[in-house]
Amino acid sequence: MHSLKVKDYMAKKLVTFTPEMNVVEAMTQILANSISAAPVVDANGQLVGILSEVDLMAVVIQDSYYNEPLGIVGDYMQAPVDTVDSNLDIYTLAERFTHERRRRYPVVCEGKLVGQISRRDVLVAAVDYRSH
Repeated sequence: MHSLKVKDYMAKKLVTFTPEMNVVEAMTQILANSISAAPVVDANGQLVGILSEVDLMAVVIQDSYYNEPLGIVGDYMQAPVDTVDSNLDIYTLAERFTHERRRRYPVVCEGKLVGQISRRDVLVAAVDYRSH
């Protein structure tokens, strides 16, 4: 049976942020790239968090109450982050998506961010498998 792995279907070119990045710049990139979240990585490419539209609602709230600089991504990101390994099979991932109700997972290999896999990517893998 053909083995379908996360690494074969994940997105590899990602918008990423650093913890030190200005949060308004991160918000601008989320809007410009039409994405709902982006991984946060350190200088070594290690995944340290994720910043989503929901997290950025705190920026909007803070801006409405205080007239001061809004801070950096590290102030608002969620950490730790649930991830998947690049060698995980698509079927196990499909079960995880069903139980955990996530839209996507960052993909790591030895702690480094190497991609992102979404529910849609799993569907693409299933269709690819069926058509072969």
